[in-house]
Amino acid sequence: MNRRRHDTFLMVMPRYLVVAHQTADSDELIAAVRELVDREPDAEFWLVVPATPVEHLFIWTEGEARKVAEERAHVARSAIDAIGAHVVDAVVGDADPVLAVKDVMLTQAFDAIVIATLPPGISRWIRMDVIHRLQREVDVPILHVPTESKGA
Repeated sequence: MNRRRHDTFLMVMPRYLVVAHQTADSDELIAAVRELVDREPDAEFWLVVPATPVEHLFIWTEGEARKVAEERAHVARSAIDAIGAHVVDAVVGDADPVLAVKDVMLTQAFDAIVIATLPPGISRWIRMDVIHRLQREVDVPILHVPTESKGA
């Protein structure tokens, strides 16, 4: 766990990195974050939305990958904020979700990673073996949230 100085005592605040794109404001992801907040009200959340090339998206909007990811990050941050979670930052990351996570982890430490994907058979991230690749590359627990909904 991360330890931070607060006044004269040491505080332990759980820190979570949430990784998602089309599923970033899905009902399933929001419910998973709500469960974490219910267990750990002082938890902090960071959100990274990989800049997936729009031609790889299941359903996509015209525009550049970065612009689409920025829009998803904004919508997701609002949805996560709305349930009372403390979102420290929401950023656009590398198109490869594993690289996006590793980039954020260069400057931040987390207690766990929460990753939301579309269902198996549809999810490009599952076909890319993102969950297993992350498990091999980072030394924190991975919470996989498969979704049925894409969110708003």
